[in-house]
Amino acid sequence: MLFTATWDSVSQHNLPQWYDDAKFGMFVHWGLYSVPAWSPTGYSAMQVVTGKAPATYHDIPDGAFYFNNLNIPDSQTRAYHDKTYGANFAYDEFVPMFNAAIETWDPDAMADFLHDCGARYVVLTTKHHEGFLMWHARTQNPFKQNYMATRDLLGELSNAVRARGMKMGAYYSGGFDWTFNATPIRELSDVLRAMPQSPEYVAYVLAHLHDLIERYEPAVLWNDIGMPAQLNLPQLFADYYNAVPDGVVDDRYAQYTLGDLTNVLTSPPFARLLSQIMDKEFGGGAPPSTVKHFDFSTPEYTTYHTTVAKKWEATRGIGHSFGYNRNETPDDYMTIPQLVQFVADVVSKNGNVLLNVGPQADGTIPQIEQERVRGLGAWLKQNGEAIYNTRPWTRAEGTAQENGKTLDVRFTRNGENLYAIVFASDTPREIRLQDVQANQVQNVSLIGSDAPLTWNAQDADVIVALPPLSEINRNASTFALKLTMNG
Repeated sequence: MLFTATWDSVSQHNLPQWYDDAKFGMFVHWGLYSVPAWSPTGYSAMQVVTGKAPATYHDIPDGAFYFNNLNIPDSQTRAYHDKTYGANFAYDEFVPMFNAAIETWDPDAMADFLHDCGARYVVLTTKHHEGFLMWHARTQNPFKQNYMATRDLLGELSNAVRARGMKMGAYYSGGFDWTFNATPIRELSDVLRAMPQSPEYVAYVLAHLHDLIERYEPAVLWNDIGMPAQLNLPQLFADYYNAVPDGVVDDRYAQYTLGDLTNVLTSPPFARLLSQIMDKEFGGGAPPSTVKHFDFSTPEYTTYHTTVAKKWEATRGIGHSFGYNRNETPDDYMTIPQLVQFVADVVSKNGNVLLNVGPQADGTIPQIEQERVRGLGAWLKQNGEAIYNTRPWTRAEGTAQENGKTLDVRFTRNGENLYAIVFASDTPREIRLQDVQANQVQNVSLIGSDAPLTWNAQDADVIVALPPLSEINRNASTFALKLTMNG
């Protein structure tokens, strides 16, 4: 269908099957901030915003916020910068350093890594809050000449990603651009003060987004923070869907004005209020969207408590930061079992996962990130039939009993197969899957094993005797329960 510039029209856009089937994508946060690659650690930025961590707005704990933190005189980032580069070293001096580093970047190597990790789609930061451009945009920054990568990083990675059968998406920071408005974020209300609203910025954003749509046809148009209040959002969505009918947009296009600041400042302490909303709706992540149309919502560093009918996508870094942070230690990163369980939990509740890696300036994925995500990829390679192309079952969560211990279970469904993903911390010998409509079960198999299983039904439960588990499946074993088709 041809979409027109009205909310009624663009709201008729249906979620494409590829996105619902994909389940797992990789986010790539890469930009000038990848040169210094430093921030305080211990928390994510979203945990700070929602009051789940100390209000360290002087040092937002994300490497991608280096520019913001640098402009706050008493920040740890300022102290680190002055010691490492010198007090007179300007942020823009990272540009030639970045462009020198990317000369050796191999897009095929990055695409191979993302594919091997099990990703079905990839989203690259084309312009983060710092305003630096990762493609050869037709419209350049009016305040900074040649403020872009010397290589078309978006174009080269898009070609490599698509050659491997993955979809390619584009992240764009519409809500912040510190080249247009460099107001430092010292407290939560500064978020609105820092959002540029000028007609010049509206035109700049529109020129960029149409450039991305026309030249790269991104399968995901992933905006961040918001959009200028005067931008014609229905027109943008109509233009995108007409050019890329099976494309998707996230929920971060909300259009705030400075008038909204009054509501923030006169509300109860905003971080506490936001935290209460998050605890009710999610497990403590992104706020409910105020935009009138989106294809999926984006809770950050959290998941929903239960299955949600409207498609959603959980996004987070492997550590606390989206941009690479050399200050993080291995203990700051999720373990392989934690990653596996995170993916299984999200998918069981009708979500996708967009897991971030933060390359170094030259595009190299840090070894600790590679190790953790490759471990997830190995599990997905063996257990992927319980993740990809699945849909939620009648419930997402369940339990299993093993030698007196209660184990968490997540369920997915594909046709006649009900998948039970059991989280364990050791090697169980017998598992009792509880309340799985045992009278509907025709057969039980263990994904990744050719050994026949001994199983029996007792009331609503299924009891399974296990063969030895592989190292990959030791912490998350997947059982395929073949059901009668009315099960």
